[in-house]
Amino acid sequence: MELSLLVWLLPTLALVIGVAIGFVVARLLPNAAPSSTQRQLDDIQKRFDSYQNEVVTHFNSTAVLVKKLTQSYQDVQDHLAEGANSLALDDVTRQRLLAALHSEAGQGPRDRLTPPRDTEVPRDYAPKTPNSPGMLDESYGLKR
Repeated sequence: MELSLLVWLLPTLALVIGVAIGFVVARLLPNAAPSSTQRQLDDIQKRFDSYQNEVVTHFNSTAVLVKKLTQSYQDVQDHLAEGANSLALDDVTRQRLLAALHSEAGQGPRDRLTPPRDTEVPRDYAPKTPNSPGMLDESYGLKR
């Protein structure tokens, strides 16, 4: 009986000790050296954060450039208005120049100078006369 108890006790004790050692090793090793998957995840997260920062920087610089463009356009408008006031020979010419300058500033997109002649959509086939055979007719294109 002692022998059978020893046969079961030693493997069970070895199993418990092995599980305890495995648990301790599993808890300590991931903290010491992260796995390759964790390193890849960290690398991807850093690249994503960098990309987000680049996008924010791009849109901020675009907003600054658009603001400068708007200011430059306003400066050109002011320059043209001053030129119309100082260079126009008479009051009528000055009023016409200023009216033309201010009417163009408030307009949206300009219309075409000449509208298209016809508004029919182009076809991808030739029109058929009323009593002639169509292209799908068996006798189409055959000479009689």
